[in-house]
Amino acid sequence: MNMSIYEQTRSAVSELFEKAKLKKGDIIVVGCSTSEVVGAKIGTNSNPDVAGEIFKALHEFAKSRDVFLAVQCCEHLNRAIITERKAVPFCEYVNVKPQPKAGGSLATKAYEGFDEPVAVEEIKADAGLDIGFTMIGMHLKKVAVPLRLDNNKIGCATVLAARTRPKFIGGARAVYDEELL
Repeated sequence: MNMSIYEQTRSAVSELFEKAKLKKGDIIVVGCSTSEVVGAKIGTNSNPDVAGEIFKALHEFAKSRDVFLAVQCCEHLNRAIITERKAVPFCEYVNVKPQPKAGGSLATKAYEGFDEPVAVEEIKADAGLDIGFTMIGMHLKKVAVPLRLDNNKIGCATVLAARTRPKFIGGARAVYDEELL
């Protein structure tokens, strides 16, 4: 059965949510090349319509689970983040409005679709989806742990996923909370 872009995205983010054991208030960062989703090379075929379907699935899911969505811009905006103001109340905002060719189509849709969009230079997310090799690692908390998704394709793009866990500190006598692993 062929799933739509919306359904593939919803399936991937739902699987991430479960496998990462996310909870209310956590942040999911998503980087996306719509070029890769439609079968082209990253950065060559930005597609606002595809971005609209992906954003709709991500945004609806995030709202339904009380988590925050953060969308990574492309390298032309130094991989800045577009998110809701309430997700980053203490961050310093930057002044940029993404466009399909400078920020990317998904970041543009996020800026248009969030209630109070803000741009920040960085975020420390609890988990993330990388749709089409967009390199989201700089926006994950330490320590990132790769997740193998069953739903690892959106269109033609490969979907990579990660969750985070707190750093281990201490030495030979340290004891760790198994729930945080």
